[in-house]
Amino acid sequence: MTDREEPFGAALEPGRRPAVVAVDLVRAYFEPQSPLFLDDRSCLEQAARVLAAARASGVPVLHTQVRYASGGADGGVFFRKVPALRHLVGDGPWGQPMDEVRPLDDEVVVVKQYASAFFGTSLASTLISQAVDTLVVVGVSTSGCVRATAVDAVQHGFVPLVVSDAVGDRTRAVHEANLYDLRSKYAEVMDADDICSYLRTTGTTTP
Repeated sequence: MTDREEPFGAALEPGRRPAVVAVDLVRAYFEPQSPLFLDDRSCLEQAARVLAAARASGVPVLHTQVRYASGGADGGVFFRKVPALRHLVGDGPWGQPMDEVRPLDDEVVVVKQYASAFFGTSLASTLISQAVDTLVVVGVSTSGCVRATAVDAVQHGFVPLVVSDAVGDRTRAVHEANLYDLRSKYAEVMDADDICSYLRTTGTTTP
């Protein structure tokens, strides 16, 4: 376009008080026997790198897990739409975190029932209480819970940074299409190397 500004894709400047949220990095998405399996362990390895960098810099790390009451009554229409979510009822094995990204004792674990880590949870108030201005998002899936969390982050006034190689999806095409759209309209998309460098420069100013 030459005669007017591009309608999408303006850059968001990352802030000085980030937090990292690890979205649904649980066994259901990484064990081949699970009906929710995503064949992409590389995103798990990169997510572990990001968490390690955040912890080393004193940047807050939060985690999400999906858990439903018996029968999925708290999952509503979403639970009916995605039958495989029945495997996340109660405190069963599929909902347990992967060892590579297991929460530390002092890290917040947000239990959710819907795609966004913000919907119906205390995530926004927790971030605000720590004066966070930027949310680094890792986890699964790019088109689902990662995307919903990034969109809600910008709607709550946080700068979302989606880590391209620390999020994953069912197929590469779905993953790439959603990263493209997130970069265009809702978030900044950076790789793990750049995110780790960013976290190292901001940790000393994080409350």
